[in-house]
Order: sequence, then C-alpha cells, then structure tokens
Amino acid sequence: MGPLAVSDSEAVIRLYKSEDKIHPRAVDGFFARWRWACVALTQLVFYGLPWLTWGDRPAVLFDLASRRFYIFGLVLYPQDFVYLTALLLISAYSLFLFTAIAGRVWCGYACPQTVYTEIFVRIEQWFEGDRHARLRLDKAGWSVNKLWRKGGKHGVWIALSLFTGLSFVGYFTPIRELMSLSFSGWEAFWVLFYGFATYGNAGFMREQVCKYMCPYARFQSAMFDRDTLIVSYDPARGEPRGHNTQRKKGEAHALGDCIDCKLCVQVCPTGIDIREGLQYECISCAACIDVCDGVMDKMGTSRGLIRYDTENGMARGFSRGQRLRRVLRPRVLVYGALLLLVGGALMWSLWSRHDFRVDVIRDRATLARQVEDGWVENVYRLQLMNATERPQLLHVEADGLPGLKLSQATQVALAPAEARWVTVTLRLPPQSLSGLKPGAQPMRWRVSSDGGDTVTEKSTFILPR
Repeated sequence: MGPLAVSDSEAVIRLYKSEDKIHPRAVDGFFARWRWACVALTQLVFYGLPWLTWGDRPAVLFDLASRRFYIFGLVLYPQDFVYLTALLLISAYSLFLFTAIAGRVWCGYACPQTVYTEIFVRIEQWFEGDRHARLRLDKAGWSVNKLWRKGGKHGVWIALSLFTGLSFVGYFTPIRELMSLSFSGWEAFWVLFYGFATYGNAGFMREQVCKYMCPYARFQSAMFDRDTLIVSYDPARGEPRGHNTQRKKGEAHALGDCIDCKLCVQVCPTGIDIREGLQYECISCAACIDVCDGVMDKMGTSRGLIRYDTENGMARGFSRGQRLRRVLRPRVLVYGALLLLVGGALMWSLWSRHDFRVDVIRDRATLARQVEDGWVENVYRLQLMNATERPQLLHVEADGLPGLKLSQATQVALAPAEARWVTVTLRLPPQSLSGLKPGAQPMRWRVSSDGGDTVTEKSTFILPR
C-alpha cells in the first residue's frame, strides 16, 4: 500500500479529537476470556521474570557492560549470537504458521500493543464507565467529577507505564537495584523512554499503531489463502438487515438474522464494521463474535452470524470437520517443518553445548620465527570463556604435527562466567621440519576441563620460508 492520501491524513488528525476517538464497548464472552487469559500470561512473564532469582543473581539478566547474558542456567556471550538468530527464525516461522492457519491471532491476543491497550481501556472503564458514559464525559464541560475521573485515569496510566519501564530495564540491570532508585542516567532515560512509549501507544495512539504504523497489517494478506480462518460475517444468513421495529411489524420473514444493532462496530478496537468484509484493520480479536453471539442468544437464533471461518468454508458451506481437515495444506506443512527444524536444531545445540568456549587468534606481530637450536616458534592468543557459573580449571594442549609442544605447560583457572585472554607459544623441533613445506601447516588445539568436557579448535602452524 502506498503513502497515505490527503483524506487519510485528515482522518488521522481528526482521530485525536474527542468526537472522533474510538471508545470500544466492553464485551464478555468466550474469546474475550481467552484474550484476558493471554493478557494475564504475557504480563505475568514480563513483570515476573526480572524478580526471579537463580542463585545469587536474577534468573534472566542481559549484562551489557560485562557482555554476559544470563538465562536461568545458561551463560551466553556475544559469540553466541547464533542462538538469537535461531530465536528470531522461530518467531518468524511461528508468526507465518499461525497466520496461515488462523489469521492475525497474534495481533488479537498477544501483541504488546493489543495487550497494553486492553489494560489501559479497562482502567479507563473503571474511572469513566463504559462506552456511552465515556462519550458523555468527553462532551461534558470541566467539573470536579470530570477532573478526578480523568486525573485518576491518567495517574494510574502513568504509574503503570513507569513500572513497565522499570520492568523493561530490569532485564538489563537487577531490578532490586532499580527499585531502590539508585540508577544511572542511561537507566533513568530508558525507564522514562519505555514508560512514555507505553503511555503514548496504549493510552492515546491505540488503534492507530495497528492501522498506520504496524507493517504486519500491510503484508499479512501474503500469508492468507482461502482456507485461512478469519473473523467473518455470514451475509447469506444476515442479509437483508432489519431493526426490531421492522420485525415487530411482521416483516421478519423477509429479513436476515442481523438486526443492525451495530454492537459489532462499537466493540471493535479499531472501529471497523466486519459486515463490510475482511479489512486489513481487523486484528482478529473476535470481540464482534462475542457480542453478536450474545445478541443471537437474546433473539433466540443460533450463534455464528459472525464467526471464525474460511472463505472456502463460507462459500461452500463446510462443516467444522471439513474446515479442520483443510488446515494441513502445503504452506502450513512447510512452515511447520521449518519451525520444527529450527527449533530442534536450537534444542540440540543447547543440549550439546560445551561448558566453555575457545577462540584462537594468531599474534600478527610474530607469525613465525626461528629460535635457538633451530626450533620454530608461533605465538597465539586464546580467548577462554567459562560458560558456567562455577570455577573451572582448563588444560591447554596442541597436536597435529610431530614433536609439536607448548613452550610451557598451560593451565588456566577461570572464575564463574569469566572470559580471559591467554598468550600461548607453540614450538616445533628442527628434526620435524624435514618433509614439511614452508607456509601454513594444519594443527589443532585441544582444551579440556577437570569435568571431562573437551573442545577442539582447528588452527595452523606457520613455517618460515
């Protein structure tokens, strides 16, 4: 989709006026309860993880200053960037898979923008009432009642936003230190920045983030097909629409089940009318399904006028079983296979991960030199990194060439999660030089720990010309 047209730009400006502001109506139902369960779960994880401890440190801590990343029992270094790459791939393929199956369920149930908007709207309802009460309050003049309701709402919003900012920074600085209000300028900046972003996005911008800022809304259609479950209105059953007054006049036989109450529009967090068909603004939250099912119950008609369905299912009248059988189609199988492959590789890599890492760098100042008695000497720098939180004693050896030996026995004691550079000198006796051509000769380093773990690294030994 291209740039916003002039009319779109004017619409964005009007959205910040009270008369154009979207005030979603409260709704209860099966999907609403699922949505709040996701809100509770995601926020329990986000707010709770910084407070968990693992030994004498936070269970999850990204220590940027010392370049250590602690995730429960794992100690990761910047060299372990491959794990982050795997997590990003898993996130991407999961998004593709769930979107192909059930549309924008991520947006409707677990996206941070949706989650915090739900929380902020619920706080707004506590102070200002439901939709009609909020509309009346916005139009009313300023009074003590309006001042305390608006002020109380914004006070709770700001407090929650600041706590959200503290929790975010708590992943990088132990949160108990932050709660003592002893943080640096950068930490204060990120607390305020993240808090301001939460306050602005969830309190004011809300659906505008989904409609104009989020790129996912623009390319989601590339992952949809006619067998993707989407929130759908059944026009064959609902049309023509008619109010209750028409039905009371004996016209019910000529009308569909939709009574044109517009409650589906009032509960929509992005303000769309689902009866106009699939729109990119729809975040699949299913609020319209819950409220329409309630209306159908009161009218004594069957539920499902608005429901999760597929385009093929709506057009061909598929049963529930037929729709589910069409879930296992090629794109879903491809996404699922890639997800299992990357996830399995990540789990295997973590399971077989060594207790320490070894990186070898040759001393560029002295590639190779001949010393006393004809011996040839190479100098290396080894970076040894303890990937555990217990002390380790490492033994450094080298082999691959006859007579190759270290100038002195090398043992390195590493403290928990310590990384250290060690300079090591390798020597080759003159009797081993016969038959070897000048230049790089393959050899390898072997580093072992007292715990029995061994890491080998390929390298080269250079012979002078």
